[in-house]
Amino acid sequence: MAHDHMIELLDLDAEVLHEYFRDVIGWVAREAADHPRVVDLGAGSGTGSLALARELPGSTVTAVDITPEMLAHLRSRADAAGLGDRIRTVEADLDQPWPDFGPVDVIWAAFSMHHMADPAKALASAFGALRPGGLLVIAELDSFPRFLAGTPDEAVELRGHAESAKRRHEAGLHMHENWGDRMRHTGFTPVTERRFDIDLRPPLPAAATRYAAVSLSRMRHGLEDRLPPSDLAALDKIVAGLAGRDDLSVCTERTVWLAVRG
Repeated sequence: MAHDHMIELLDLDAEVLHEYFRDVIGWVAREAADHPRVVDLGAGSGTGSLALARELPGSTVTAVDITPEMLAHLRSRADAAGLGDRIRTVEADLDQPWPDFGPVDVIWAAFSMHHMADPAKALASAFGALRPGGLLVIAELDSFPRFLAGTPDEAVELRGHAESAKRRHEAGLHMHENWGDRMRHTGFTPVTERRFDIDLRPPLPAAATRYAAVSLSRMRHGLEDRLPPSDLAALDKIVAGLAGRDDLSVCTERTVWLAVRG
């Protein structure tokens, strides 16, 4: 069930933030070689894999993830989109020695690098996998989506995010890394950085309400022992009442680095 919720969350993220994804994928498509061989690291539900296959005519995509349920969902989406012959899936733990992907022109790592146990090792593996002149694209979250800005419920949402950030830090996740500096240190040059400040205001489509429900529910259930009962009860009430609200927004910040393997 946890995998089902994560799959839905990733799919909703792509649907609600479609302008951001279109902008980033278009940028990569303009910079990539013709008929590129793409590897999607931590492919998740397949948003990046499918978008890259669509935007890069003649490309082939290897989607890599550690979770069989994610890969099964991704294969189903690829087949339904008529892209099954251009997208293959590989189950692998990227904290272990990487599989031999063959020649690689683009490595796409969206919201996956912060999970790597050793960022320097992961970047060295990416450098070694890419052909000279190949692209490494890292997209990361500067902040998780917030939905209640400017409402009476904003404060409790922010307290939940603060505690969630502490949990991620304690778990050893590499949030807020300077990936640009790390890429340069590994030997990538040049490195281009773009920051995206996303601020979607009401009225929003129905998918945004479901996105808020899944996101806030996931946050709340990770905070059982970290927030006072009054805050937990308030979050439960917020989630239960989302369908009737017309004041939701979507605010998040993301950074994308595009680097060339020299």
